[in-house]
Amino acid sequence: MKELNEAQTSSTPHQGRLGCLLERFAHTITVWVGGNGAFAIACVVVVAWIVTGPLFAYSDTWQLAINTSTTIVTFLMVFLIQRAQNKESRATQLKLNELVAALDGASNRLIGVENLSEDELEVLNRHYKALVESVKRDEHITDSHSIDEAERRHEEKQGQNRRGPERPARRNQRKS
Repeated sequence: MKELNEAQTSSTPHQGRLGCLLERFAHTITVWVGGNGAFAIACVVVVAWIVTGPLFAYSDTWQLAINTSTTIVTFLMVFLIQRAQNKESRATQLKLNELVAALDGASNRLIGVENLSEDELEVLNRHYKALVESVKRDEHITDSHSIDEAERRHEEKQGQNRRGPERPARRNQRKS
C-alpha cells in the first residue's frame, strides 16, 4: 500500500515532468469540457457564427472559419476523449480484478482478462454462454456458477462416464 501511495504522489519512472504536466492539463480540460460552461460557450460560438453570416454575405471565409475551428477542436477532442477512456477503462479493470481476487469461488483466471486476445475472449464468452444455459436449467435461481465450477463438474461427469456411476469423483477445491 505504501508503494501505491508513493506512486500516486510522484510521477511514474517513465513519465517525466512534461508527462505529469500534460496529464494534469488533460485532466483539467476533460473536466472543464464535460461541464455546462463549455457547452454554453460552444452554443454561443455557433449562434454568433450564424448571426454573423449575413454580415459576411455567407462568404467562403465565413464558412472556412467555422470549419477550421471545428476541425481543430474535433481533432484535439478525439485524443482527449481516447485518453480519458483509456484511463477509465484501466481503473475499471483494476477494480474488477480486485473484486474477482477478493471473492471466494470466483475464477482468478479472469484477473487480467482484458489482456487476452480476441480469440481467447471468444472462448471465455462461449463458456459463459454455456453457464447461462446451465443456470436456466437449474431449479434454484440463486445457485451460483463459475467457469472453474463448470469445468470441475464436466471433469466429474467425464470421470463418471469412464468409471461408472458407482464411484463419485474427487472434488478439487483449489482456487485457480
